[in-house]
Amino acid sequence: MNQNQQNQVAIPKHVAIIMDGNGRWAEERGLARKEGHKAGAQAIRPVITKLGERGVKCLSLFGFSTENWGRPRPEIDAIFRIGGQFIDEYLDELNSTNIKLQHLGNLDSLPNWLAKKVEKAVLETRENDLMTVNLAFNYGARTEILDAVKSLIADGVDPADIKEELFEKYLQTVGLPDVDFLIRTGGTERFSNFLMWQSTYAEIYFSKLYWPDFGEPEIDEALHEFSVRQRKFGLVPDTVIN
Repeated sequence: MNQNQQNQVAIPKHVAIIMDGNGRWAEERGLARKEGHKAGAQAIRPVITKLGERGVKCLSLFGFSTENWGRPRPEIDAIFRIGGQFIDEYLDELNSTNIKLQHLGNLDSLPNWLAKKVEKAVLETRENDLMTVNLAFNYGARTEILDAVKSLIADGVDPADIKEELFEKYLQTVGLPDVDFLIRTGGTERFSNFLMWQSTYAEIYFSKLYWPDFGEPEIDEALHEFSVRQRKFGLVPDTVIN
């Protein structure tokens, strides 16, 4: 992308990324799938840096879904170890660069040692305000929505009083903007139960590249693509009305 293209880019407030293709990346190289997850974790840092430089205020990363529990246990354990190592290696850097780390999902089912690392990272970065990075770990959108409904019922909210604004206060992304731009790598074109409420009007960008190969140049290209799309939100521009 040239400088003129960069100057034209309208920046989304909230980018969500489904980081798909780690296992296939490894298998095509004759490596164990855990090596793909390691490469995928290493790809996160430059993407956070790039999006922060471009002015994105919120980034949500799909690290481990509620459906991923169906994978072989050794692979699950490897993902957990790699997630913990990522926090250990980059927490100080995230903190020093004024980036807030938040968790989306349920920590109760995760190993206690990993849950504690996540809680520590969230606590230590809670005052940072340059950029928010949501790490979705043991997350599923259907579960999030069901939990919100259960909380509304438990709070005794009258169904007649439930509006979108109130419902959103019961979601895990309360206080954050809706997803403007959803990126999925790996060549698969579906939501996979990720931030379904928040992504209702998100622009969607699919890349055939596996996540470990999706770097800073690809972020620039994706953001340029976002900038040239016309977002209508279900409306019809006045210019096309006769």
